[in-house]
Amino acid sequence: MEEYKKRIVKTIQYIDHHIDADLSLEKISEISAYSPFHFHRIFKQVAGETLQNYIIRKKIEKSALYLALHKNMEIKEIYWNLGFSNHSAFCKTFKKHYGIPPSEFRKNAPEQFHKILQTHSKNGQVNTVFSQYICSIENPLNWTAMNLKIEVKELPEMNLAAVMSLGIANVEPSYNTLIEWAKKKHLFPRENVKMISVYHDSFKITPPDKVRIHACMLLDEKLEQQEGEVFSETIEAGKFIVGRGEVTLHNFEQCWVSLFLWMNENHYSIRKIFPFEIYHSNFKDHPEGKMIVDFCIPIH
Repeated sequence: MEEYKKRIVKTIQYIDHHIDADLSLEKISEISAYSPFHFHRIFKQVAGETLQNYIIRKKIEKSALYLALHKNMEIKEIYWNLGFSNHSAFCKTFKKHYGIPPSEFRKNAPEQFHKILQTHSKNGQVNTVFSQYICSIENPLNWTAMNLKIEVKELPEMNLAAVMSLGIANVEPSYNTLIEWAKKKHLFPRENVKMISVYHDSFKITPPDKVRIHACMLLDEKLEQQEGEVFSETIEAGKFIVGRGEVTLHNFEQCWVSLFLWMNENHYSIRKIFPFEIYHSNFKDHPEGKMIVDFCIPIH
């Protein structure tokens, strides 16, 4: 199973970096070094969905980001860049995924702080509705000021050892795998070890059971090659909004949403790398389940 996961991780990374390229079963199975027949079965076993479903979902989720964030981009340009042959095929696939056509999605998706909620109606159909992303906080900026110390700072390049988690429920097992690997390398436990979660998908557009999160550990030197499920990841140096707070797991969504609101209110824009969390303490060691966390957004 470990070898399966290692190859699937490599494959998923390739797909995400080449989402607009040739992603046929033959091409992808070649990357994984499995025959098409065996790869199709193994991918579904590890990822929880077929290769075709995964590729279509990633394309549609990327199109949703373009629709919400790039209002001047024509719908035709969006679906053409993602490999859809025509408007009808794209609209049908998009509506199947989100419940509404792309034009309505764009119309109802404000540029900031909304999320998609998928709820099942009485007849079993999925209805997609929009609501304020931070609806549970009456005054998010005031909440931010009370709970997070926010700085804009330069952070150095960070070399990480990472284990991929597909779905929020698999994050803890991924950290367990990472820690077991680190113990064998005598990298854990050690003083001031830093654990980091890197978000490769957005909860705004990806279901929690599909979102991709990398469970990571900060290293002094770059990991030269993949070792089982553990692979190398690098966070590029640059400017970041860093919001530090002592919070519970229940507060994480509030922290992220209010921090993105602060970013927009202060006229920053996000860079094309992934946001992440740095943990400075363990909530299991605190009587109230609190932990000190840096919530980091890469900005221009």
